[in-house]
Amino acid sequence: MYPILPERPADAAQIDTLLDLTFGSDRTRKTVYRLREGVAHLKPLAFVVRDEDGGVLGSIRYWPVAIGDAGTPAIMLGPVAVHPDYQGQGLGRALIRHSLYTATRLGHGLCILVGDRPYYEPFGFVGAADRGLEMPGWVERERFQVMELAANALQGVAGMVGKPPKGRKKAAA
Repeated sequence: MYPILPERPADAAQIDTLLDLTFGSDRTRKTVYRLREGVAHLKPLAFVVRDEDGGVLGSIRYWPVAIGDAGTPAIMLGPVAVHPDYQGQGLGRALIRHSLYTATRLGHGLCILVGDRPYYEPFGFVGAADRGLEMPGWVERERFQVMELAANALQGVAGMVGKPPKGRKKAAA
């Protein structure tokens, strides 16, 4: 298994190439990218897996978001990508486990994502729309998911997911 390491600024170009290879160059047209525009990803939750030569084989990032009229802080997982030649070896699952553990340790309370339900359910994600959350644009209902990183963090939280207020980066516990 390859070690999971903090993302470095020098990794950015390789990560963009990996994301294009994994998801296609039209990936930026998706709703989640509207929430990321103009918002920096959370550097303490950005990790990579590198090969022996320093090439990026896998990557995960998170973004700050706010939910509902109250602006409840949360984090949005994604994208997580693994080079096609290394998929099926557990690298993506390892990146997710490591980053969710780190997010919990850092005091984040809620995590949302848009992704394959059967892949993310084992980590503890559940249907977000079923719990009163909405996305600002079209997403497949069954792919929109949420996970409490802190007990009862979802209690009383409902509404539209949006960009965080300026200056707020951390999702409260």
